[in-house]
Amino acid sequence: MIQQIYPSTNHSYSYELNKDFHFAAAHSIPHEAAGKCQHVHGHTYFANVTIAGDELDDSGFLVNFKTIKNLLHDRFDHGVLNEDARFPSESGNTFPTTEVVARVMYEIIQEHLDQTANKPVCLQIYLRETPTSYVIYRPKSGRV
Repeated sequence: MIQQIYPSTNHSYSYELNKDFHFAAAHSIPHEAAGKCQHVHGHTYFANVTIAGDELDDSGFLVNFKTIKNLLHDRFDHGVLNEDARFPSESGNTFPTTEVVARVMYEIIQEHLDQTANKPVCLQIYLRETPTSYVIYRPKSGRV
């Protein structure tokens, strides 16, 4: 699929899981600094989610790959990001820039992981918006 090596973060966990996927979505950045991107336009985003932990669940998974896809791909694919509840249009720091989308993807994944018995953690979200532009979001949580 993506066939790429992603920048990694050092950690001491026993297991590290990476899930690649892509999704097509439209967005706009309603701010004068965005230039042409103030207008609705679309991208085929490529994402990599990195999750780590020391314990597997009772089925032998750190987290099921399908769960990651269901949480993110199914939510954002073929949608307008500005219409998602995580990106309220009144607040300037929540416009769906690539940086904010990566952070929101992390939040969605980590909220799910926090509900699991084995408690893995999301280490990073790598989100490519175009062939030449990408963002990496790594939380500053002290969890790693």
